Amino acid sequence: MKVDTMTQSIRLLAALGAIAVLAAPAVVVAQAASLNVEIDQARRVQLRGPAGSVIVGNPQIADVTVVDANTLYITGKGYGVTEVVAVDPIGRTVFQSQIVVTAGDGSGRVRMWRGASATEMACASSCSPSVRGTSGPQAAASGE
Repeated sequence: MKVDTMTQSIRLLAALGAIAVLAAPAVVVAQAASLNVEIDQARRVQLRGPAGSVIVGNPQIADVTVVDANTLYITGKGYGVTEVVAVDPIGRTVFQSQIVVTAGDGSGRVRMWRGASATEMACASSCSPSVRGTSGPQAAASGE
């Protein structure tokens, strides 16, 4: 009789544990190994859970615009690699990805050098200096 009571207690505990696991909210983390974004372009990221906070590793490389709790736009601001993490209101990760900002195919962009100074040009039927303007030796060394 004591064995039956013990067996029933173990079964009850196992059932309660299973119910607790099933009742816990599931958070699916949208994670990519890396996300490529062209400079001055934006990529949409749809989250699988609401974000409470978004963290950008290096805001000089990428910027994030939060459209709503489940939608982000990641914009390439400078050449390089950084990381973006989104967490829900209680701190669980709902998105984490390495962001690689590149020049893309390079169409419509020209970089002119005069000594150690570079000027980025935006070109269509004619060329004009881009918003990035002129960069000096330090920017040239960093890849801008």
